[in-house]
Amino acid sequence: METVEMNSVSLKRPRSEDDVANADEIKRQKISEKSKTGNDSGQSVETVTDQPDKSLLEDTKNEIIPNEESEEQEDEELEDSDEDGDPESFADMMKHGLTESDVGITKFVSSHKGFSGILKERYSDFVVHEIGKDGRVSHLDDFSVPVDDEDPSEETFTVLSDEDKQRLEELQLLKNKETSVAIEVIEDTKEKRTVIHQAVKSLFPGLETKTEDRDGKKYIIAYHAAGKKALANPRKHSWPKSRGSYCHFVLYKENKDTMDAINVLSKFLRVKPNIFSYMGTKDKRAITVQEIAVLRITAQRLAHLNKCLMNFKLGNFSYKNHPLKLGELQGNHFTVVLRNITGTDDQIEQAMHSLREIGFINYYGMQRFGTTAVPTYQIGRAILQNNWNEVMDLILKPRPGAEKGYLVKCREEWAKTKDPAAALKKLPVKRCVEGQLLRGLLKYGMKNIISAFGIIPRNNRLMYIHSYQSYLWNNMVSKRIEEYGLRAVPGDLTLKGATAVHIEEGDVGNYTIHDVVMPLPGFDVIYPKHKIGEAYKEMLVADNLDINNMRHKIRDYSLSGAYRKIIIRPQNVSWEVVAYDDPRIPLFTTDLDKLEGKPLPVLPTDGKFRALKMEFSLPPSTYATMAIREVLKMDTSIKNQTQLNTTWLR
Repeated sequence: METVEMNSVSLKRPRSEDDVANADEIKRQKISEKSKTGNDSGQSVETVTDQPDKSLLEDTKNEIIPNEESEEQEDEELEDSDEDGDPESFADMMKHGLTESDVGITKFVSSHKGFSGILKERYSDFVVHEIGKDGRVSHLDDFSVPVDDEDPSEETFTVLSDEDKQRLEELQLLKNKETSVAIEVIEDTKEKRTVIHQAVKSLFPGLETKTEDRDGKKYIIAYHAAGKKALANPRKHSWPKSRGSYCHFVLYKENKDTMDAINVLSKFLRVKPNIFSYMGTKDKRAITVQEIAVLRITAQRLAHLNKCLMNFKLGNFSYKNHPLKLGELQGNHFTVVLRNITGTDDQIEQAMHSLREIGFINYYGMQRFGTTAVPTYQIGRAILQNNWNEVMDLILKPRPGAEKGYLVKCREEWAKTKDPAAALKKLPVKRCVEGQLLRGLLKYGMKNIISAFGIIPRNNRLMYIHSYQSYLWNNMVSKRIEEYGLRAVPGDLTLKGATAVHIEEGDVGNYTIHDVVMPLPGFDVIYPKHKIGEAYKEMLVADNLDINNMRHKIRDYSLSGAYRKIIIRPQNVSWEVVAYDDPRIPLFTTDLDKLEGKPLPVLPTDGKFRALKMEFSLPPSTYATMAIREVLKMDTSIKNQTQLNTTWLR
């Protein structure tokens, strides 16, 4: 899985999307007619979120590790204050980044001539709808709350003052020395006291209440029932037995990643993030719709958040007896707008027919390998080589390219002193990988790098190894396509159920390229019986690794391997070319537009610009950027796109 940076969230009313679009103008991914690679022209593409490999799910857990709140707030402030530099200096820094060829992405399957366009000129040009394991596409189309006599009244959410809520939250989170909070009942009736009791217990899990007389006045006293464990364990006794323990809902979000969204929801609900579950993470710079489940939080409380959260909407509530599991989804349905396209109608028809009939090479996309001068696959290779000094050096050493200023200072200090304490002082954001490794070195010492590295969350550590597997797979698939083209050949691998078998000479006519799989290296896979099998061995030998010994001394880093189809044919492919004049006008309606009754955009028949609207469905662990790459015939790396972008801005 890729790492996800926890971006900060402002709870103020955000700028309108038009303002954001104007501010993003400088970053706009536009390509001039000169921006052609070979005989194909380029286009600007931003990465989309990858779903986890089912084969790697045993190595990943659906968890968010909460940080100390003070540290988190400080990190958010620093990240908020980090401004983008001017485009030319950024492009200059990105000269040190990766291109597609650096990670083995070199081939196309279609014969059409490429053309240019703009992807994600506005984040609303990229919409992702999750496809559940039952094949149903997630849509937000219902804000109603299931009727339940056990739910508190609407007055529950307004009866407490902001000051009362602040004091109760501090008590709940054990932020001060108070053991209780007293709330005076101004209008003393039994009904009023009942509402206050319900409000405290439902809004602040872990707190109990009682009524006391003080100087002739009635007070509701809130106190901790179970100490520090109360926050971690939602109140079991307050949940009706007849109701499913998990509230499932559809999360519609704009320009926020999934982890970010869950952290915001958990803060507003005053619960820990790990009571949420989901089937896959979704891209940030997009509109995405997915299913979420949360343990013992009522639909009523969740629906109330629609009144106070921007860029989020929650709906389609239901109660079930199970959480969601990472990887359970069938895939995602994408609605994508490529603006300002230059291709002729014939080029577009050829490109889209090829995508629908043949598909695209199932490469791991650029986001799998990081954006800096030190690719994640290099760190993964060093882990597999058991070269821990190299692991430490690759993560902490100074590197050219685009990085936040405090990281640059931290790296410089490390290079100069090799003192983890001194380097940490230069690093106000402690939750990044560099900060976690430095804290580990401070705790365990420079001679115990393995334990120090182990402080980094498991998912992040495994990401490096998976990146190396992906790097090797991309390179091998490019060799396979170059050597044998788009047909099944004897010695290829195909799956019979979950088992890989070789295609024999006499059976080759029964298979097409869409049946062929190739292995991610590991101790529990077999390799092709033709030249590419030897190529795997040669590439691993060149990296000082043994294809016959992929077990590691540390169990976490042992690779069992997996199989991956080399060509993916998208489902439900459709497309339309539309004309438009104003780049700020949306070219289709979203779920939220439909719920709010917004009319379809009225588009001119003969506009100044043309856009390609595409829809397609992909299975998990495939990259939409690689499908779009096949249509446009261009390099999707940030390095290439930034340089093309800067040429256009000039």
